[in-house]
Amino acid sequence: MTNKYLAIHNDIVRQIEAGDITPHSLLPSEHELKERYDTSRETIRKALTLLAQNGYIQKVQGKGSIVIRSSKVDFPVSGLVSFKELAGRMGEKPRTLVHELSLAKPDAYVKQQLNLSGKDEVWKVVRIREFGGGKVLLDKDYLNARFVPSLTREICQNSIYEYLEHELGLKISFAKKEIVVEEPTEEDKQLLDLEGFHNMVVIRNYVYLEDASLFQYTESRHRPDKFRFVDFARRIHSNG
Repeated sequence: MTNKYLAIHNDIVRQIEAGDITPHSLLPSEHELKERYDTSRETIRKALTLLAQNGYIQKVQGKGSIVIRSSKVDFPVSGLVSFKELAGRMGEKPRTLVHELSLAKPDAYVKQQLNLSGKDEVWKVVRIREFGGGKVLLDKDYLNARFVPSLTREICQNSIYEYLEHELGLKISFAKKEIVVEEPTEEDKQLLDLEGFHNMVVIRNYVYLEDASLFQYTESRHRPDKFRFVDFARRIHSNG
């Protein structure tokens, strides 16, 4: 027999997926749901917690439970895909805002991530990705200037990888990735639309050229309601 809270969760999910409950609308209060499903407040709270964990609602203090489920963009975890290439698969055209482009000596953190010496300089590129009516993704790129001698805002607005591969002739080969969930930083709160969101999905990329030179460190900071992180895994059978 299905747990009561799980049955309530599934019923609300069905309504959201069917469009009977629309994104950005408020769910009924805990008291109203308690009456509707003829159950305890504790059971309702467990159902709401599960809905929040699964990305269907966001609990906002003083407002209640806001429905955030909408069509999510599949973000491939494996593979190296530029945002421009990813955007080509979306139903709507996103917008890229170049917030910062600078060439300077790296701070201690970036120097460590890219294994740099004291003489190296890096390009810092901060871009805001906007679609679905909101600023939902912050990309922070650091590129070793030994490999990338020049960059412009126009290139960053379009596609850095397209420029690196087609204009500079660099052969981008592989990346090491780290995925974590973190609280938003002050910078996240200033540059993205995060009202009511208390977590960010952060993907850190260490990107290498064909000769195994580490040339780029990236932090992609995602609002959790817009992306679904996907991968394909194949089991390798052993003889044991």
